[in-house]
Amino acid sequence: MSAPPSSERPLPDRPRLPWDPPEHFEKRIPDGDNRERLVCGRCEFIHYQNPKIVAGAVCTWGEGANEKILLAKRAIEPRKGFWTLPAGYMELGETTEQAAQREAKEEACATIEIDRLLAMYSVARIGQVQIMYRARLVSADVAPGIESEEVALVDWADIPWDQLAFPTVVWALAHFHESRDKADFATYSNPTGDLARMWPPRKPNGV
Repeated sequence: MSAPPSSERPLPDRPRLPWDPPEHFEKRIPDGDNRERLVCGRCEFIHYQNPKIVAGAVCTWGEGANEKILLAKRAIEPRKGFWTLPAGYMELGETTEQAAQREAKEEACATIEIDRLLAMYSVARIGQVQIMYRARLVSADVAPGIESEEVALVDWADIPWDQLAFPTVVWALAHFHESRDKADFATYSNPTGDLARMWPPRKPNGV
């Protein structure tokens, strides 16, 4: 089944956007598949749409009672003006560790050393897999990057829980707290119970 001529298609209710598929692509279930895909009406090429991978880190400076957490206040939507951990979409040609290091540099002008994998969260409603690491700052010299209004090294007691940007930021901080004195632990995943329902953001019990 080929796509109908462009003259027969209904006009879009908005201007075409750069990421819209070409007009000769149509949504249908390809032979041997069970999901609707974008298929080229000319050559049958299938344009697969897959989840995006986000990489980031809970970055610390100092030891023991003097340990501080790196937070960045977002300068862009979504959730502009709310605090987050340095994280963002992977680029082609880099590892998840490299992506986490790059995001820390871009958002907080921070150089970090990866300690170990902390958590992997599936955020199916927005098509994301978020991979979070534990990391240490090489120095306390941090500053806002282009996507941040400000950055801060905060004591654990001063984390602005009700001003955090996303549920996964709450999860990562809670899981970091649970694992902070452990060298070996199972990688965390989507929480259950009260932590899974921690929205609007607030300080989880026990942390």
